[in-house]
Amino acid sequence: MHLPPTEDPTTPPTATPTAPSRPRRRGRAFGFAAFAVSLLMAVPTAQTAFGQDAQAVEGGGDLGPNVMVFDPSTPDIQGKVDEVFKKQESAQFGDGRYALLFKPGTYDNINAQIGFYTSIAGLGLNPDDTTFNGDVTVDAGWFNGNATQNFWRSAENLALNPVNGTDRWAVSQAAPFRRMHVKGGLNLAPDGYGWASGGYIADSKIDGQVGPYSQQQWYTRDSSIGSWGNGVWNMTFSGVEGAPAQSFPEPPYTTLENTPVSREKPFLYLDGDDYKVFVPAKRTNARGVSWNGTPQGESIPLSQFYVVKPGASAATINAAVQQGLHLLFTPGIYHVNQTINIDRANTVVLGLGLATIIPDNGVTALKVGDVDGVKLAGLLVDAGTTNSESLIEVGPEGASASHADNPTSLQDVFVRVGGAGAGKATTGMVINSNDTIIDHTWLWRADHGEGIGWDTNRSDYGLQVNGDNVLATGLFVEHFNKYDVRWSGENGKTIFFQNEKSYDAPNQDAVQNGDIKGYAAYKVDDSVNTHEGWGLGSYCYYNVDPSIRQDHGFEAPVKDGVKFHDLLVVSLGGQGQYNHVINDTGSPTSGTDTVPSQVVSFP
Repeated sequence: MHLPPTEDPTTPPTATPTAPSRPRRRGRAFGFAAFAVSLLMAVPTAQTAFGQDAQAVEGGGDLGPNVMVFDPSTPDIQGKVDEVFKKQESAQFGDGRYALLFKPGTYDNINAQIGFYTSIAGLGLNPDDTTFNGDVTVDAGWFNGNATQNFWRSAENLALNPVNGTDRWAVSQAAPFRRMHVKGGLNLAPDGYGWASGGYIADSKIDGQVGPYSQQQWYTRDSSIGSWGNGVWNMTFSGVEGAPAQSFPEPPYTTLENTPVSREKPFLYLDGDDYKVFVPAKRTNARGVSWNGTPQGESIPLSQFYVVKPGASAATINAAVQQGLHLLFTPGIYHVNQTINIDRANTVVLGLGLATIIPDNGVTALKVGDVDGVKLAGLLVDAGTTNSESLIEVGPEGASASHADNPTSLQDVFVRVGGAGAGKATTGMVINSNDTIIDHTWLWRADHGEGIGWDTNRSDYGLQVNGDNVLATGLFVEHFNKYDVRWSGENGKTIFFQNEKSYDAPNQDAVQNGDIKGYAAYKVDDSVNTHEGWGLGSYCYYNVDPSIRQDHGFEAPVKDGVKFHDLLVVSLGGQGQYNHVINDTGSPTSGTDTVPSQVVSFP
């Protein structure tokens, strides 16, 4: 999905930009050596419950070779940050992973440019504890002003006084902006106002205006903003103070006063000289940031975490969980030859610097038991060369326990099939446990990079939901061979959905679903009696065979309890067509030179 610049590059757009006319360009893979710091961690042999010769896994320790920690007195901060950016700016499929962490204090004259697989965060308990008189910047110079591939990076827990009054965060999918305080404006477009396809803000305060400009869609949750500038296709807000009023489709604002249930992402911070992880409490009917006043939640000392570093085995990781430790994955790539099983209630699994897990031999990378309160956050799961039935599974098949009081949550947990190399998985993510919260995920079957092709990186389904009362806030799912999302559980809710159908379908037969032309992007099973969604969009660009037709983007049973608000479908440049928006409702998209769209609510 793209949006071309519509104004003079020196002048901000004043009207809704026009729609794109071609898809993302193919990317290249880049490899870079890790930023090295020598470290040691003792893992003593001890008699444990796991056997006479089992190794007792030690909690705590240093944060690994790719975590850089700064304080205001650190020499040449700008040079060190620039060195990481130089390595990561265009390393879309590289193996570098970095976390830039800043101790509480004030930092002057900083412009931290953030590239691929780089996370920047403050180490205070509140964002205002760590202040930049400067910027945290994402731009798209590496890709000629096109921001549609600015993936896999994050900014968290900082306060910014932007140099020129407005910070630039020109990103697309998998680039969260969380727990930030911008004492000025926030520009979500690249320099020159080129194409952009984001994005996600949560638990943040932007004192000035948020300017989306060329951003096609955006989801903002539980935040406070001074104002919002414009909308292109789908701008969705829940629990946002200062959000524009409900007005979909002109302008395309979907606004909910509150978020029904939310829990903010766990984060690392310093309590004096001691590292801890703060786990925010669950909120109901949330509105505004969580960090006004005394933070609500639990602090867990780092000594209660197994600090996972590259080279760690799945067996050791599982032993740590069985021993009672939480998991902190340091930046790196982790191959696992057996499933990581999180079957202990309230376990925190937190990744730094887009820590990446790759399953070998067709195993599922991560499985969560049918237990209360597991928190998975900050991880990328990359499919291996042998097909996995699933990459992430929350709850076993048939899970039935209620977790309403203490749900499992997934935040900034991403799935990729292909792109960095050939990979296969039947289903990206399966949710079996009731009451699960999926808060910002991008499940992506790659449309560019290495190891791509209709059957080369085959993955039929992005998300399968079997549990009841599951809530998705910020759901991005793209390019799967069949259903991108299939919802089989009762009383599901989705607030914001962004989807592209697979670009590379070879012909109509390849996507024929019985008598139905094309698999819906988002299907609710006929057996479901209650389901609701707000601000959902599906886009098609069948560039291999532009004659392909989708009967509809969305499919759901016609029942009183099944409701959708503010749905849209878009045909990118007329490459393919939707006959309807949902079921038989909505007029067809058509045309070859424009980007026709249709919008409806249902029923």
